[in-house]
Amino acid sequence: MGAQTPTVIDRSIPLSTASGKVRIAPHPRHARLRHLAFETAALRRFFDEVADIEVQNLEYVPFMRFHVARKLAEAVGEDLADTVRAIVTDRNTGGFTLGVQSVTSNPQDYVKLGTAIGHLIGPCNHDAMSGTYYARFEVRDTDASDSYLRQAYRLFTLHTDGTFVDEATDWLLMMKFAEANAVGGESRFLHIDDWSERDIFLHDPLATRPMLHKAPGSKNVAQSIERPVFFQSRFGLALSFIDQFVQPRNGEEADYLRRLSASMEASPATTEVGLPVGDLVVLNNLFWLHGRAPFQKNAGLHRELMRQRGMISC
Repeated sequence: MGAQTPTVIDRSIPLSTASGKVRIAPHPRHARLRHLAFETAALRRFFDEVADIEVQNLEYVPFMRFHVARKLAEAVGEDLADTVRAIVTDRNTGGFTLGVQSVTSNPQDYVKLGTAIGHLIGPCNHDAMSGTYYARFEVRDTDASDSYLRQAYRLFTLHTDGTFVDEATDWLLMMKFAEANAVGGESRFLHIDDWSERDIFLHDPLATRPMLHKAPGSKNVAQSIERPVFFQSRFGLALSFIDQFVQPRNGEEADYLRRLSASMEASPATTEVGLPVGDLVVLNNLFWLHGRAPFQKNAGLHRELMRQRGMISC
């Protein structure tokens, strides 16, 4: 399957609705992505229904995460799980955004909505960085971390998640909790079918050779994982790559990985997409790459994000 440019869709026409309480339309910044807008009354009903559920309860009791997912489906429409799972598993799309639509600004509500959306798709992975099923982290003016995740003023290069863990990482969810004094820092997305030079690297003998991956100390993962850059998944061709954590065994592997990363970064199909506070994005992690543009220098810079990632239920 060769790389190709996505067809631009007529953005004036809603693509679908689920029980009349969610509008699904093409995303204004990316032809492949979808944007979901819930009926505000349905969102309010959901937050009211889960108001007495503590976030700690979600952290400690895995079945409660599926309970809040059920509450969201009851509020928005019983076909909501099928709708979001269909988008994430469709190779032509594979991603969507949605938000709280100013219904709430409570970070606890953000966790609950993100948890509900994620668990409509499937169970979350354990996030060793935080010790639970999600991670909240900040990006500020200064940083002393050992990865690009919190370093505001440099390009966070395109990558997939879960390269150094042994759990399947089929999907990724990122939600913006707060932001101040931020110019730049847009999300950067690349669907591998739109990467014109992809097949140059796919047909290289190193494409399917297992590569060693190790995480830095901040990730709290001591194990090493071997996995190839390209592999076949139930959704077709898939990719696993992050420049910081893949450990080449020799100069040949290093040169292949360097050229591959440079080609991704230079791809005209890499698109910057802004995410408002209270919005989240979900991507199929098997065929979408993501990263972040640098911020402009500001001593008062602050952004807080939540990350969840997991498996797609069969």
